[in-house]
Amino acid sequence: MLQTILFAPLIGALIAGFGWRIIGEKGAQVLTTGLLFLSAILSWVVFIGFDGETQHIQILRFIESGMLSTDWGIRLDRLTAIMLIVVTTVSSLVHLYSFGYMENDPQWGEGQNYKARFFAYLSFFTFAMLALVTADNLVQMFFGWEGVGVASYLLIGFYYKKPSANAAAIKAFVVNRVGDFGFALGIFGLFYLTDSIKMDDVFAAAPQLAETNLHFLWSDWNAANLLAVLLFIGAMGKSAQLFLHTWLPDAMEGPTPVSALIHAATMVTAGVFLVCRMSPLMEYAPQAMTFIVIIGAATAFVAATIGLVQNDIKRVIAYSTMSQLGYMFVAAGVGAYGVAMFHLLTHAFFKAMLFLGAGSVIHAMHHEQDMRNYGGLRKKIPLTFWAMLIGTLAITGVGIPLTSIGFAGFLSKDAIIESAFAGGTDAAYYAFWALVIAAAFTSFYSWRLMFLTFWGKPRGDAHTHDHAHESPMVMLVPLGALALGAVFSGMVWYNSFFGDHEKMLSFFGMEQHQAEAMAEGEGEGHGTETAAATAETGHAPAMHQGAPKGAIFMHPDNDVITKAHESPAWVKVSPFIAMVLGFVVAWYFYIVNPAAPRRLAEIQPMLHRFLLNKWYFDEIYDALIVRPAFAIGRFLWKKGDMGVIDGSINGVAMGIIPFFTRLAGRAQSGYVFTYALAMVIGIVVLITWMAISGGAE
Repeated sequence: MLQTILFAPLIGALIAGFGWRIIGEKGAQVLTTGLLFLSAILSWVVFIGFDGETQHIQILRFIESGMLSTDWGIRLDRLTAIMLIVVTTVSSLVHLYSFGYMENDPQWGEGQNYKARFFAYLSFFTFAMLALVTADNLVQMFFGWEGVGVASYLLIGFYYKKPSANAAAIKAFVVNRVGDFGFALGIFGLFYLTDSIKMDDVFAAAPQLAETNLHFLWSDWNAANLLAVLLFIGAMGKSAQLFLHTWLPDAMEGPTPVSALIHAATMVTAGVFLVCRMSPLMEYAPQAMTFIVIIGAATAFVAATIGLVQNDIKRVIAYSTMSQLGYMFVAAGVGAYGVAMFHLLTHAFFKAMLFLGAGSVIHAMHHEQDMRNYGGLRKKIPLTFWAMLIGTLAITGVGIPLTSIGFAGFLSKDAIIESAFAGGTDAAYYAFWALVIAAAFTSFYSWRLMFLTFWGKPRGDAHTHDHAHESPMVMLVPLGALALGAVFSGMVWYNSFFGDHEKMLSFFGMEQHQAEAMAEGEGEGHGTETAAATAETGHAPAMHQGAPKGAIFMHPDNDVITKAHESPAWVKVSPFIAMVLGFVVAWYFYIVNPAAPRRLAEIQPMLHRFLLNKWYFDEIYDALIVRPAFAIGRFLWKKGDMGVIDGSINGVAMGIIPFFTRLAGRAQSGYVFTYALAMVIGIVVLITWMAISGGAE
């Protein structure tokens, strides 16, 4: 069953990509979509029937080199089961939605064979993501990690006739390579210190890594903290965290179904999954965890501020994604891994629905994406309006305070904010306030999107508004399915992800006594012999039996979940108050007094320009990195290639080589006596040389 879940999308991608001429474009669409729904159904069967016991399923031998032994295998635990349903459910619905959205795409026109290629890319992306989340070792995870990067490059740049799409694809690829370099260094360091890249071995060695120093660059570093930071740098790139985030909004150049797939539940959540997967290491790396909290909180805040003033409907939702990912990293950084996965799950439903809903709006408005040209659409596209409204209620956090009743985002986001307050450190308190402020901003720009799109008078081209129409059912059915998740997923799984400490550990397959045994070094492989070997060699040897058995590991001293439930009432209601405040301000600005936003922008032109230009990150990177890199390239091209190689080396070669060529040509006279003379001269030269050098003695 697990092999079918993993390889069905790959089979669909290969047949659709290389065999579409045989089965036809429609056949390619049906085949890939059918196989994705098969994977999704089987994933839900696995998730519902999973008993919490970690399983290892070997598929084939992968790499054997010295101490490196890597099998391609599937690791099935609660984390894997969660990611399986998230990836396959969203991907299958995106496949179905694409039937309508990509029909007669105006970017291509009629007669273009683009549909089979598009569906093949979608399926290949899904396979790469499944390879990542089912990985049983870090090399296999890196294979899926890079596969996702390649697939995202193809999908973001799908409209390859558009220069902006090509630039966005290259930008996403290059920025992600920066993070991937950190991820690769982390894998190298783990293999160097543990002689293994198998996850169980790495997890078992975590307590020893916390007591090991590693010389890196100019200083000695605590191994656990250094390796955890390197792994998180990889997560920063893939999950668009601050400083490695600039590719995310530009990725909106791809088709809207791609935006839903990449930015809702798959590629961008890979970093969150990585941090949660490596929880046994993270728990012994407190400085790295503090770094994760700071970056996550800053990301949530910065992205929320930029989202306040964006006018492209897809870019507003993209910055919302970036902000919500910051929430997830804060939860993981304070040690509430279950809460991070809870928000990852709920976010997948309502964010995919928001993106697909935005696609429905764009489809209705003949591919107009500027919200300033919308207005009054709720009567034109009522089903899309209700879907977008449900997604907005979910992301802004509408629910009943101090209860577990509410939309999905209300429960998972509040759980993160309470966990941040319970973190107890200065970084955690900073994150708490940053997330509360970000919650108010999220409410404002989410309702701003709704009011500009569905309320007020029609703006922009009157002809476009007059011909706006509801999307076909093949696009609306996925919205309805995702709406169910946006409404009920939080309430259904609240206790499993954010129940009491023991219940949460049990859900993820780990009992408290296992955590205590690992922390105290009582598991197999943690005795005095291991400590002696570590002290003697500097390496923490591979240990199979001492690894935690569950999907996540929480140190016995990690009681953040318990403290989060004990948070004061004002902490629990603060995100709800922030949500209401954001709604009221948006209602005043865009319903009561629509002239107010323009006046505010005129009063604060520098602030408005600063946010509209996305804190000038692109301009700063362009000045500090891109332009110098191009300047160095031009210098090497003109001075090195053209000046030295073409001007000197090639010039000399062009003079010498023809001269000797002419001499060699003259020697080829075709007369036997000429060749005989050359042989005699050669023999004389050899005899003379041997006589002079003494070689004849």
